[in-house]
Parts: sequence; structure tokens; C-alpha cells
Amino acid sequence: MPALTEQPSMGDVLKYEVNPNYTREVITLLIGTRYPVGAVLGRITVNGKYKLATSGGTDGAQTASAVLLYAVDATLADATGIVVVRGPSIVSRAGLAYDATVDDGAKITTKLGQLAAVGIIARDGV
Repeated sequence: MPALTEQPSMGDVLKYEVNPNYTREVITLLIGTRYPVGAVLGRITVNGKYKLATSGGTDGAQTASAVLLYAVDATLADATGIVVVRGPSIVSRAGLAYDATVDDGAKITTKLGQLAAVGIIARDGV
């Protein structure tokens, strides 16, 4: 019998939130990529759209401010997504997905600190 593999889901990322009506928002994701569950996002200042939070840049998206709860394909057009944008919320550190520029422990720690600033706390082993 072949092994079945289940795709990551919201439950792999979001472990606690005080109230979904308070912590979540529907947002617009920038065209150009497939966003995985748990994507750490930053908000672009000029247009309010979100994209993967980068480790550099000056468009606003260098500051992590949200975590995507469901995978979204925005390869051909801007798309909507549901995110956690404020806490109190707890996410699984292992369930988070980062931009390719967030490629070492120090940069990941910076992104986790930025999320913590908006009340989204990443924990190991939850």
C-alpha cells in the first residue's frame, strides 16, 4: 500500500489565538508566487498588499507582520488570503515558512521578534 502524505494545514501552524474575529484579517497577496501555509509576511507600505517578509529592502515588507493560515497560489494574479495579524496568538516555529533571503538563524530570530511585536509568539514543540 502506498504511503499517503498530507499537505500542511492551518493546524500545523496556528496553535492558539484569543479570538479569530480579533486576530485574523483577509488580506491581498502580491502576484508572483505560491504562498505556503505558515508564510511569514510583510506589508508593502505603498499599496497595502502582503508578500513574503524579506531580510532587506525598503518597501515595508522587510518587517514581518502576519502569518498566512492557508496556502494561496498568487502566481498569475494578486490573491486574497487569511492571516493572523495580531495577538495574543501562538504559532509553531517549525510550521513557519520564510522568504529565501531569510536564510540564517539571526535573520529568523529577527523575523520572530517582529512577529512578537504584534503579539504573534512562535514556540518550539507546540
